Amino acid sequence: MALDQARPIRALAALSPRNSTPASMRAVAPFLEGDPRTLAAAADGVGVVVGLCLGAVAIGLGRPSLLVAAVGVGSGATVLARGGVLAVANARQSRTLGTAPTIVSRAVLRMRIAPAAEEAAAFAAGTEGRLGSRLADHVGRARGTPASGLGAFAEAWRGRFPALYRSLTLVEAAADAPEGERDRALGRAMETILDGTRDRATEAADSLRGPSTAMYAFGVLLPLALVSVLPAAGAAGVEATLPAIVGVYDFVLPAGLLCGSGWLLANRPVAFPPAPIDSEVASSPAVYVAAGVGSGLVGAVAARTLLPRWTVALTAVGVGVGSALVVRYRPVVAVRKRTDELESGLSDALYLVGRRVSDGIAVEQAVADAAGELEGIVGGAFRSAARRQRQLRVGVEAAFVGEHGALEDLPSQRAESTARLLGMAAGTGAPAGRALVETADHLDELRRVERDAKQDLGRVTSTLSNTAAFFGPLVGGATVALADSVGTTEALNGSAPETAGLGIAVGVYVFLMAAVLTGLSTGLQRGLDRATVGYRVGIALCTATVTFLLAVFATSAVSGGL
Repeated sequence: MALDQARPIRALAALSPRNSTPASMRAVAPFLEGDPRTLAAAADGVGVVVGLCLGAVAIGLGRPSLLVAAVGVGSGATVLARGGVLAVANARQSRTLGTAPTIVSRAVLRMRIAPAAEEAAAFAAGTEGRLGSRLADHVGRARGTPASGLGAFAEAWRGRFPALYRSLTLVEAAADAPEGERDRALGRAMETILDGTRDRATEAADSLRGPSTAMYAFGVLLPLALVSVLPAAGAAGVEATLPAIVGVYDFVLPAGLLCGSGWLLANRPVAFPPAPIDSEVASSPAVYVAAGVGSGLVGAVAARTLLPRWTVALTAVGVGVGSALVVRYRPVVAVRKRTDELESGLSDALYLVGRRVSDGIAVEQAVADAAGELEGIVGGAFRSAARRQRQLRVGVEAAFVGEHGALEDLPSQRAESTARLLGMAAGTGAPAGRALVETADHLDELRRVERDAKQDLGRVTSTLSNTAAFFGPLVGGATVALADSVGTTEALNGSAPETAGLGIAVGVYVFLMAAVLTGLSTGLQRGLDRATVGYRVGIALCTATVTFLLAVFATSAVSGGL
């Protein structure tokens, strides 16, 4: 924990008499940035500060009866603060466990080439993320001892992810096993971690289906249904004031959706973190700001020409912000798309190389031969590597991951592991061919597990994303357009600006809903990657803006309001 963060946390913790650690904090201790007891005490301190401030306000106003409310709000602040800490820790846990298959696959890859537990542990420790760092710590402590670090690391995760413990135990045992048994043990290790990951992903989809449905019903569907009856509220004698509409739809409901989304994301059992991409890949501020301002102005002019005046500001904000997000993150998303395409073809590439190596062809020549049979991104990478080998006289590994290597612009840890495996195979000869072929099968299965997990979660989140971009804006736009024809203007004190206020209030709700639900849907399927979330939120804002305006235009035209 950074020093500037630790000081206020210690100050808040000093306000609490707590001297024990709650069980909920102990359960997620490895994923907390700080001492669990101190963080729990700091959450108590937040409640104390909030309660004292509200109590002082109550006394200052001469309302001692509000002291009870101050105590209740302070207690609620403690619960929220502790829940926030737990949510962050749970999110880190799901992201960490998503790298477990990569840890095991790297260890198995290395073990197939050279059956040494120490080298397999060190190679697996190169995995990016918290899990790789923890394994690296164990490997460092085991250096100079008979242990490899795999066993101690596996034991540390025995309770939280039994499949990881069993698979790494098999990997370590395979080091001393005869060749035939070693292959079976390594194959079983990959099956164990993949089955465990698949089970956790299935549990994730099942456990999230109920809460996400409830959030959709009470946070989206019911509010939209109530929006649709607002035009008739005045005629029914129900007062629907503009401040109340703004308060509920632009503050309370978005805050509820945001809290519900945070809970769903934090309680997802497993997440597959995307490969980190250099922030320099994203568009420069001058480019995306100019794109946002330009598109916002164009949209505002179009809205002023075809639609009521109150739509101008909404159009400028929705289209402008959405376009800026799309332009900013599109280069990053493009790199990630190319990386995904590369990883989808790695198993075929390894199989082709492995078959040739088994026939006695050198790895360097096998890479060049396979390049001619591969297509797309992976084919281009292998052809580039073969060309570098021929022109620069470098080894296989350097041709892929060395300076200005074939994978320089494709940040894939899986591809990097494959390149290093090919480099190891170059020094082993024909016996490495079978290992490469078996590794190709494991990579294919790993991709299948990740794809199935995302599809399972996609079935849970598809309704949310569709509502964010289309259904919500459609209902909101139609409702606002009907305001004049069915008397909402009169219900809102009879003045024309009130109709504009209703339109802006509903429009803001539609935009916030589009952003929150799209972020939730993307986060559940692909993890909270800033670039991916930002890009999809940008698309959703543009789509929601256009849908909302088209609904206003079409409904007004039909009802004669335009």
